[in-house]
Amino acid sequence: MIISAKYLMTGDGKTVLKNQAVLIGTDGKIQKIAAKEELKGEYQEEEVKEYGDATILPGLCDMHVHLGYWYSQPDSFNYGPQLIMMYALQHAQAAFERGITSVRDMSSAHGVCRNLKLAAEKGFVTIPRITHTDTGICMTGGHAWDEIEQVDGPWEVRKEIRRQVRDGAEWVKVMTTHRSHIPELTQEELNAAVDECHRRGIKCGVHAGTNPGIQMCIDAGFDTIEHATFMNIDHARQMAEKGIAWTPTIMAYTLLYEICRDNMEKHTGAPVNDPVMQKEMKDYQYFEPAYKAYRDHFKEFYDTGVTVIAGTDMVMYQSPLMPLPRELEYMVEYGITPAQAIQTATSNPAMVLGVEGERGLVEEGLDADLLVVGGDLSKDITCLNDVKLVTLGGRRVFEDGIRYVGTGNMFM
Repeated sequence: MIISAKYLMTGDGKTVLKNQAVLIGTDGKIQKIAAKEELKGEYQEEEVKEYGDATILPGLCDMHVHLGYWYSQPDSFNYGPQLIMMYALQHAQAAFERGITSVRDMSSAHGVCRNLKLAAEKGFVTIPRITHTDTGICMTGGHAWDEIEQVDGPWEVRKEIRRQVRDGAEWVKVMTTHRSHIPELTQEELNAAVDECHRRGIKCGVHAGTNPGIQMCIDAGFDTIEHATFMNIDHARQMAEKGIAWTPTIMAYTLLYEICRDNMEKHTGAPVNDPVMQKEMKDYQYFEPAYKAYRDHFKEFYDTGVTVIAGTDMVMYQSPLMPLPRELEYMVEYGITPAQAIQTATSNPAMVLGVEGERGLVEEGLDADLLVVGGDLSKDITCLNDVKLVTLGGRRVFEDGIRYVGTGNMFM
């Protein structure tokens, strides 16, 4: 199969090629990139899909999702293991409509992501590539304590990590701040978490939005810091020097700010249907400065060279599913180029996940996880909203508004 478009963004944050085409091999890899006429002449038996004024780019990766997060459902009492799994599957498959071919799940119910991956390997379902933690880890009474595992002391931290690795966790997620400047886990506990993960050969991310918790996580040496909402320029520089990636999740905090603001203005504090949102409403005063912190400082922090990875963290009832295109739009609105924004959702995630030799770029020999959108994406990031085609390992999974979740859609 040959895919052709006027523009091709490689995903490296800068390179935009014109009038190139991509040949997908029978092994699901990108076999060759060249001018359309050259490929058509050399591979005359191949079907050619021409998209004209459109852009080819790598499939996107959402680096902060919760596929199995059911707690915000108004009828959460109905959600047993089977329904939670169906709920997670529906979320995973919806990702294709947004051009997403890979996700990092940062805490879902026990076993959900492991079994989703196994089902995909067996050919039961067609879903994005998943890298996952088990449930998150917090101190007793810490952030999200009623949804995740509570531990106290460095040896409890290590024991829980060992259990999660035993049960198939590929990353570990730690929670250490919530809506105040009081850190939750101690430095000793954070250090133990990182040490236990790294000596076991896996990576770890940490939820930290306030100080001094952010600095404590930098000192501990986590691989990624999720949110880091109120970090400063010195934090960003330290993260860049230490190779700690930043998942800002701009969309999540901006949406919470807007929902809280609108509810306060239009409904004068009337109850909302989402039980999780009911708890968040009391933190309205946190979300406005959070929204402004991203708006006013994102570009300044980006320019330090810290590795930015895009994630959405959508868990509210009826919130948009994995609105990664909007997350990237915010990044461009706040000062970076469309090509740089695309890098935060393609080659940067691949590097952080350690799969840069497999995907993350439109490059010969890598997996044919590809996205085609209408228009010149290098000039207009909103082109991401016009998804024409998505392939996963050379297999068509979304095209012209139709989701393909069965087998037999391999482009040959």
